[in-house]
Order: sequence, then structure tokens, then C-alpha cells
Amino acid sequence: MSRIPETSFTQCDGIDIAYQVIGDRGLLDIVYIPAFVSHLEVMWELAEFAAFLERLASFGRLITFDKRGTGLSDRIPGMATLEERAGDVGAVMDAAGSDRAAIAGWGDGAAVALMFAATHPERVSALVLGSLGVKVAAGSGAPLVPDPEVVRAMSDAVVSGWGRATFAAVVAPSRAEDKRFLAWYRRWERLSATPNAAAVLSRWMLEFDADPLLTAVQAPTLVLNRTDSLFDREAVRAVAERIPGAKHVELPGIDATPYVGDADAYLDEIQEFLTGKRGVCDLDRNLVTVLFTDIVGSTERAEQLGDRRWRYLLDEHHAHVRRLLDGFKGVEIDTAGDGFFATFDGPAHAVRCAAAIRDSVREIGLEIRAGLHTGEVERGGTAVTGLAVHVGARVAALARPSEVLVTTTVQTLVLGSGISFTDRGLHSLKGVPGRWRLFAVAGSQGFR
Repeated sequence: MSRIPETSFTQCDGIDIAYQVIGDRGLLDIVYIPAFVSHLEVMWELAEFAAFLERLASFGRLITFDKRGTGLSDRIPGMATLEERAGDVGAVMDAAGSDRAAIAGWGDGAAVALMFAATHPERVSALVLGSLGVKVAAGSGAPLVPDPEVVRAMSDAVVSGWGRATFAAVVAPSRAEDKRFLAWYRRWERLSATPNAAAVLSRWMLEFDADPLLTAVQAPTLVLNRTDSLFDREAVRAVAERIPGAKHVELPGIDATPYVGDADAYLDEIQEFLTGKRGVCDLDRNLVTVLFTDIVGSTERAEQLGDRRWRYLLDEHHAHVRRLLDGFKGVEIDTAGDGFFATFDGPAHAVRCAAAIRDSVREIGLEIRAGLHTGEVERGGTAVTGLAVHVGARVAALARPSEVLVTTTVQTLVLGSGISFTDRGLHSLKGVPGRWRLFAVAGSQGFR
């Protein structure tokens, strides 16, 4: 999990609006308006979403918020008007000290972005629109109207089981069988809105009329869509045609959610549009310390406790690990079963975190083994690959119960840190050439 930025609050018409600012003020501010519902802090718990936001923030200072009625913002009675929702954008920009910004919105967030751009052109430097739920009414030159098929699909997903990730199949069908994603999405639904609030928001999609706003947009505009998502391709193209000078880009994919699927293709287009520069390469190479952990005797313990009690214990284990990763500036990359894979910028933080995890989970009756290695990795989207990853995993597999095992590289890099080690000799690592000298972390003093 990425470190969660601080959440602040401002008011618009007496309604508290939660917002975050990522990065320092510079030449470009970017306001990101999420689609449908959102939760500012839960979104950072999904690696894909965090990576999407972090790359947006690399183009400029990123400002994002929970729309009224969702997430950490105030719940409201009834249905907010488009004017009120656009007012929230201005209030958040004022609170963040932003006079002018590029506005990026998806779904109903795109409608809010359009309204703000049309009514406050002096405050909008550029407009990025994605996943617009519109269709062209019958007849040549007919107006664009809300697409009832899209609204029906959204409403049905809400009614059929809000809080059970039913919405994910509509907006992120490529991940409909991904257990890790669905576990996060269930939490995302529950904390972003109540079932009643989600139902009101889905009906709101039938109320707004984007057509009169399009010709009033003065800012340079980029309109994005994926070819096989639930949004009508011809209607999205028509939106771009009716906004003066707008650029329309259609990319392959079935997901409406921008951080799912080939998110980098979307971000490449946005980066080039906003900065004039395109991402040089999908892969980023850098030196990191990788940490792998695994629960000792998990199969036997699960059989002893039964499925339900084991699930509760596993959830508590995960909470301990995530709290410590956050405290030691680690980034969760993957969770497979009962193990964690995380990366750190510095090896000392990584070693101390591993030892703290070992000591912390003892309090709930669990033992872990952990392995660490420092080396160069490749990053492509949310994936982290390379020989260093394989080495770290193999080192963890050799660790004894409650042992934190590291390579010579890690041991050498933390000299002078006060961390002491016990030499565990030379070992062969499956699938990795050569013989590797390994060291066990001695003691846990000062690791909390």
C-alpha cells in the first residue's frame, strides 16, 4: 500500500468536502474527479489505483476529492444538482490555493468537469474526459442524452448487492475473477457510499444534460474511451466533435475504470496532452530492497481453527503487516495467500520493518519467516520484476521460523546502522546462479 496523503476538509454551501493534495505547487495543477463513488483513503490501498494517482501527480500537483454524498465528504439528502457539484470543484481548488488547473473527470465526474469548465473558463487550463455515459438521440444532428443502458447496468449492480463488488463487473470486467481486486472493491463500495446513496447517484446519471455544455467549453480538451467498455463509442466520439478543437483518443480495452487494464496507455495520452511530453518507457529500473514474508505452519493452523476463525486471524495479520509497512515507508506490491511482497527505498527500513512484523504477529499467536535482498528491479505499471525479486523470494523460503534472513548485499549496506547479524553460511538459491552467503538478523531491540 502506498503512503496515504493527508486528508483535509473544506466547505461548500455548508457541506464538508474531503480533499487531498499530492505534490508541491508548480507550473501545473491537476484536479482529478473520480467516477461515481470514491473514498480518498481506501483508493490508496489498491496498488493499481495508487500507481495511477502517483503518475498523475508526476505531471503536476494533484488535487482530488470525494464528491458530496460519497467517501469522507458529507452525506446529503436527495440528489445534488450539477451546479452544486461543480461548486465543490471550485471550493476544493480555493482550499488548495489553486487559481487555475487542468480538470480530469471520469463518468459523472466528467459531467462535473464539463460544467465547471463551461461556467468557469478562467479557472480551467485543460480538460480531460473519460467514460462518458451518453448516447446520440435518434435523428441527424440530434442531441446527446444520458445513455439509459449504462444507467440501467449501474442501477442493477447497486440493487443486486452493493458492498459485494457487484459494480466491479460493470466497470472493470477484466478483473471480475480477481480475488485480490474484488476483496478491495467490496471495501471500496461499502466505505464510499451507502446502498441508498449509490442508488441516488446512479439515477443522477439520467438527470444531467451535457449537450448544452459542450460548445461552451473553451479549454483544450482530450476525450478518452476504450473500444469495448460499456460506453457508446459513437456517442463519445460525438462529444469530442462538439467541443471546439477537442482531441479524441480511443484505446483498446473492456474496462471503463481508468486505473484497470492498460492504465499506462491512458496516462501516456494524458501526459502528452498536458505537458507535451510522452512517457519515455513503460519500464522504470531502480534499486530497491525487496521483502518477502510468509506465515509458518499456516496450513496446519487453518485446519486447527477452521475457515472462519482462520480468516479472522489472517485479516488481523494483514492489518499488522500493513500498519508496519506504512510506518517504515514500505510499499505493498502483492499479497499471495498468507505472504506479503513489499519494496523499500532503503535496506535499513526494510530490515527493521521485517523484524517489527515478526515481533508484532507473535502477539496474535503467529510466526513468520522473512527474506530480504537489495538489487535492481524493473517496474512496468504496478508490476515489479527482475532477478532481485527471485532472490528475495528464495531467501525467504530458506528462513527458519521467526527468522529474518538477508543477503550479503543487505548486510553490507546497513553497516553502521546498529543492526547486528548472525552468519548463516553459503546457500544455493533455486533458479538463481551461484552460491549466496546469508545472514540472520539478531535480536529485535529498537525495531519498534
